[in-house]
Amino acid sequence: MIGIDTQISAADLLPDLDRMWQASGDRLDRIEARWQSGAPSPVFTVDGRYQARGWTEWTQGFQYGSLLLQFDATGDERHLNLGRERTVTAMAPHVTHTGVHDHGFNNVSTYGALLRLMNEGRIDENPWEREFYELALKVSGAVQASRWSATRKGGGYIYSFNGPQSLFVDTIRSCRALAMAHRLGHALMGERDEPISLLKRVVDHATATATYSIWYGEDRDTYDIRGRTAHESLFNANNGDYRAPSTQQGYSPFSTWTRGLAWAMCGFSEQLEWLATLPDVDLDPHGGRQAIESVFLNAARATCDFYIDHTPTCGVPYWDTGAPGLMQLGDYLSVPADPFNDVEPVDSSAAAIACQGLIRLAAVLDTRGQSDDAARYRQAGLTTLRTLLDEPYLSTDNQHEGLLLHTVYHQPNGWDYIPPGCNAPVGESCMWGDYHLREAAVYVGRLAKGETYYTFFGPTN
Repeated sequence: MIGIDTQISAADLLPDLDRMWQASGDRLDRIEARWQSGAPSPVFTVDGRYQARGWTEWTQGFQYGSLLLQFDATGDERHLNLGRERTVTAMAPHVTHTGVHDHGFNNVSTYGALLRLMNEGRIDENPWEREFYELALKVSGAVQASRWSATRKGGGYIYSFNGPQSLFVDTIRSCRALAMAHRLGHALMGERDEPISLLKRVVDHATATATYSIWYGEDRDTYDIRGRTAHESLFNANNGDYRAPSTQQGYSPFSTWTRGLAWAMCGFSEQLEWLATLPDVDLDPHGGRQAIESVFLNAARATCDFYIDHTPTCGVPYWDTGAPGLMQLGDYLSVPADPFNDVEPVDSSAAAIACQGLIRLAAVLDTRGQSDDAARYRQAGLTTLRTLLDEPYLSTDNQHEGLLLHTVYHQPNGWDYIPPGCNAPVGESCMWGDYHLREAAVYVGRLAKGETYYTFFGPTN
């Protein structure tokens, strides 16, 4: 269980955040100097140097979005100009990519970040540029929403790159693309010019994820532990029947891949923040605010509670709660995680995603007058982030291109680098881990300084 520091504040982390941003600028500059614009995306490091990995191009938005986050935190216009240029020259194929479920990762992190910065008054208002970003986000949201499978009980889900039978838990965070497009007044046009509500697709997808990918301790099956998640949920594509849990990157359908858990924590929490900005009349046709937010909040709380209870004291989890080697580590939940153990790797990228989800859930609960519960989640998130901002997780080696160390990508496939003399992956970085550490740092830095509240959809005022 996370050893929650009840006294730590966002302001306490400011010196650590400053140190992180200094290291971050160095890493970004060295990647940009070596990586050609438009080349296959960097995915993870091997012996400290970023490499591409052919599967799907889901990390390029994190690469260029990191440049924009660097500007957001430091005001360095050189990184802003690089992020703008890379977005314009390299991201267009991602906007119309019909074969993936990753639009929220790629396009909201780039086009969405630039539009947000414009709306916050951080960059100059330019009519053609605004229209360019808005059009990209409208198209991206509609293309993502078109990747749709209906369920037998009504509703449906955005299906993963595995095909129409496959619902991934991590896709909840790609709903950012649909939310942005809906916010801009867009809809998906179907047969006979039928307008398809992107808001409805967000609600339906999130409901399917909450229903089939998350457990609540309600005797759904013999592995029903509240808050655990399945990476993949499988359906009969012919009639929409739910069939079984599955996994691509976790150990087992009946254990919890911790990065998938983190995606759910962050995705549901930030969607609750977005729903709060919508008028009731928008939500009434889709079940009404109370019913919709109840589903989202139940999912967010269950997953965040599971993370707190099933993560070592430092806030950094091992890659899967059912990983078979964990039994060799003894009572591993009562001590800080050991990234140098020779049995099972930790995944600090899951912690970088999860800490933001915890703090955002706290913000949601604060608005509902549930300050005691909010404090627990906020302090757990800050405790976790503090761990990531220090060694051995924050990279202090200027020869290493990564920012956040001890991440893993695909343990079952054996894709992660294992140094000579070791038996488990250790010491490497990934593009989504570096990005989400930066995103959490922007978020918490703004909280500490009393600046504009950071959301993917822009200023809430």
